[in-house]
Formats: sequence, structure tokens, C-alpha cells
Amino acid sequence: MQYPLTEKIGQPELLVGREKEFRQFQKWLDKIPDKLSKSRVILARRKSGKTVFVQRIFNQLWNENGLTIPFFFDVADTKIWYPTAAIDYYCAFASQYISFLERDEKLVNKRLSLEDIRKYGKANAIGEFVDDVDFLLQNKEVGGCHDLMWKTACSAPHRFADFYEKRFLVIIDEFQNLTRYVYPDPLYQTAPIETLAGSFHSLSESKIAPMLVTGSYVGWLLLVIRQYLEAGRLKQIRFSPYLTQEEGLQAVYKYAQFYNEPITNETAVQINELCMSDPFFISCVIQNELENKDLTSSSGVIERVNYEISDRRSEMSETWNEYLQLTLKRINDRHAKNMLLHLSKHAYRYWTPRDLKAALSLPLDINQIQDKLLILSEADMIEQGVADIDFRGLQDGTLNLILRNRFEKEITESKSGPNLKLEFEKKIETLTAKNQQLQGQLNHLSGKMAEHLLATAFRSRKRFALSDFFQEVIDTTRLNIIEVKEGVFIQRSDGKKMEIDVVAQSSCGRVVLIEVKKRQAKTGQTIVEDFQEKVEVYKKQFPEQKILPAFLSLGGFTEDARHVCQTHEIGWAETIRHY
Repeated sequence: MQYPLTEKIGQPELLVGREKEFRQFQKWLDKIPDKLSKSRVILARRKSGKTVFVQRIFNQLWNENGLTIPFFFDVADTKIWYPTAAIDYYCAFASQYISFLERDEKLVNKRLSLEDIRKYGKANAIGEFVDDVDFLLQNKEVGGCHDLMWKTACSAPHRFADFYEKRFLVIIDEFQNLTRYVYPDPLYQTAPIETLAGSFHSLSESKIAPMLVTGSYVGWLLLVIRQYLEAGRLKQIRFSPYLTQEEGLQAVYKYAQFYNEPITNETAVQINELCMSDPFFISCVIQNELENKDLTSSSGVIERVNYEISDRRSEMSETWNEYLQLTLKRINDRHAKNMLLHLSKHAYRYWTPRDLKAALSLPLDINQIQDKLLILSEADMIEQGVADIDFRGLQDGTLNLILRNRFEKEITESKSGPNLKLEFEKKIETLTAKNQQLQGQLNHLSGKMAEHLLATAFRSRKRFALSDFFQEVIDTTRLNIIEVKEGVFIQRSDGKKMEIDVVAQSSCGRVVLIEVKKRQAKTGQTIVEDFQEKVEVYKKQFPEQKILPAFLSLGGFTEDARHVCQTHEIGWAETIRHY
């Protein structure tokens, strides 16, 4: 798969999980060609993965080269002059459309100029390009028809879809920024054009160019949608910042692998548990630069998780501090913080202003409390219920930890803040109180992550005989593992690429090659023979190395497959014996 749109996550493989969300969106995407898909808005706080999610949708559609043409535009939080914004939007659209037509991925990130777009339109008989560019060039100076320039730009996907019988998906990231950063004068001396989002009022109803909108400040984004698009025009999709437990554990293994951070299978479970399967939290813990870091022990895990929450210099704290500064600046008083902290701690139920006044002994009247709660709600720090007077904390464990660390000492007037480190220790103790509990989790999850579990076991044990893991191994001399790689590609003489799941290098020059199958059905003869072919190709490329092949099939082997293993001296296993 190609990735013409550079994804914010960096290495594409670091996008882990979200299988449920991708399945749901795929149904929606499949209906776009038939004009059956309604525009959507993804609602989620910062660092929840929504941007890379929609970027992956763009890249997926671009690669499919099907009936739906993707267009992605990020509304930056920097000041921009009105006609410049129009040209920027139009050039992004035109460049990505041409990229799709020509299958030239470079044009997605390298935007064409208006002049180049006009040349392309003239050469390929796309008159809309020629006419649009002529109009934009004629009106870009001071005194031009800037409103019409913007209309020309923002309506382009719908117009092209209509005129050329195409389908577009218009993806706009950080949509709410349209109301705050586009200025009518080039020196930014007047107020920004707050109503600019209203340009998409009718476009958001398009079935030939539906929209997919995102924003990091949910309350602000919803306010913009209600004011300028009418709330019902975009179907609201709530996007959790958390992965499933299994996906979270996958993320731990994946980040540790990419950043070359040693972990064990036990500490992988602990990291995932303390980080609550939050991929951003996990990435911060894996990548932080705390001295004497050690993620192969429980104490090392606790130290690093606590650092990310408690130290203002950590990436986690700095990211949340920026978020809190923007959202709490209108209500930076003790009573508001007290209510916010209380609601976050007791997020399992709704609270009315009267409830909070009684529970917290607030010296405020009911209306004052209601006003503060409304501001907190608009700032995305709490959520409002169906009734106007019902409020509750967000179901967000990471936010709760940050708020407690930031405000609990101030609110409770204690000499010290919360002892989160002690709480993490108790959580680990509970998790590992029974070795069977931890072992059970690993066994349950091994079906999807057998490569990670096996590779991590090799790294953490380091010195062992291959017969500790596999049966009928001919060479039982102990290995001294110095490097373990997952997903190693080799190339056959005819150019075909082949992937080996796990490659482990020993200091003595021996190399372990492992194939892993995770299907419920038993592995048959053909699959083992395909692995043997990979072994032979690897031997030709590295003739000086002694190869130890092994095959892990969690679904078992047929008798014929077992015979092939014996014939070619391939060690075999149906479970992971050691973690």
C-alpha cells in the first residue's frame, strides 16, 4: 500500500487497532458511489487518533483507485488572509484530484500552483480548472471579489462531482479553526471571519461530495456546527481515545519494537493496564527519556508512567497543559476546578448544580454553579446530559489522572498531592497477585499477537535452547540471542517478496527463522512447504549462517504437515511454552 498523504503517526505500522471503527466507516464509504452516505463529524479530544484515522481513510481510497476520490484539508491554527485561504484550499483540492487521476502520489503533499493547475486543465480538457484559476488569479489582490473566490474554492469538490459525474469525499481536519484564523485584511487588524464555516451549510448536505469533519475541541466544534451547519446535517460519531485491551497490548509491543525499547510480556501487560490502552499515553511511556529507564521490571514501568503524569516536562503533561490552558482560561477559579475534579472522580453519574452545591459546600448560588458548568461543558471538560441541569465528568481515565495531579493539592489544601505512584503499585500488585491471572491474559491474547509474544520472550530470556520452545529441534545447543526482528522481508530470484515472521540472531552465527500461524484451522502440508521455500531462499542469501527453522501453529498441524516438519528438520509447536 502506498501512503501519498504523509500520516502524522509517522511509520504507518504504528497505527494499531481501530478495527471496529474502520469496519463501521467502510460501510459508510461503500455507499458513497450510490449517493447514500450522509456527511459525518468525528468528535474526540486531542491525541485520540482521529487525524491519523481520517488520513488512513484518504490513503485507503487513493490506493483503491475506485469511484470515490478523497480530498484532505487541514485547517491550521495560524492566521491567514481570506483570498490566500481560498487559493490554498483550491490548490490542495486540485493537486489531490490530479494526483488521483494521474496516480502520482507526490502531488498530494507537493501542491501545484494555480498556473500549473491551469496548464493541466487546458492540456486535459478540464475546463473547470481553467475557468476557476482565471477567476482566482483575477481577484486575489486587495479589492477583489474575495467572497466569490472562497465560494469557488469550497464548492469545487461538489461542482466537479456534479459536472464530471464523480464522487468525492471531503475530509476537513480541525474544522472549527475556520471561525478563528481567516482574516478579511492582509495585516490581520480586524476580527477574523467567524461565519466562514457557514460556507459549507448547503455543501454539508451533498451526497456526491459528502464531508468528513473533525475537531480537537468538541464543545467549540459542536457550537460551530449548530450555528452554521445545523446540527442534523452532519451525523455525529463519538471517537474514544482508548483502544480495546487487546489492541492496546498490540500497541505496546509495536511501539517497543519500533523504538527498540526492551520489555517483557509481563511488563507489556502492566504498561497497557496503567496506560488504560490509550495509544498516546503508551507511546509517551515507551519514548520518554527518563534516566535509568527500565521497562523490563514492574518498578521501572511504574516510574515511567508516574513521570509522564506527574512531571510537567514530560510529553504527556505538556500536551495536556496546553489543552487545559486553552479550555480553562475562562473559568480559572477554585470553585470551577473543584467541580471539575469532583465530576471527573465520579463520572459514573450525572450531577445537578444543586447536587454539587450540597456535595462540595459551594458558597455559590445555583445559577452561578450552572453558568460555570455550562462553560466547562463548552470547553470539553465535562458533558451535559439530556436535561439542561444534568452534568457529568468525561469517561476519560487519562484526563482524570491529569486533573487529580494538577488540582487535588490545591482543592483539598493538603500538604502533598495524590500519591499516584502508590496507586500504580497497588494496581500492579492486583494485576499480578495471581500468576495464573496474568498468564491467562497472555494466553487469551496470544491468538492475535503470537509473533510479538514469541519475539519478546526471545529478547527477555536471551539465553536458551530452541527446544525450550519447539519440539523435535535437532540443534539443542543454547543460543545467545543478540537481535530479534519481526516481519523480515526477503526476495526470491524472480522478484517475489516473502515475509518471515520472526528472525532471531545468535552471537554464535546461528539464525532462528520462525513462521507463525494463528488460524483456528490446522496448518496443512502446503503451508509448511511454503515456509521451507522461504528458508531455502534465506539460506541462498546468507550462506555463511546456520539456519534453525521452526513453525508455531496455534491451530495445530495435520499429520502431513507434521511429517514435512520432520523431513526438513523444522521444529514445531502448537502453544507458546514460555513467556
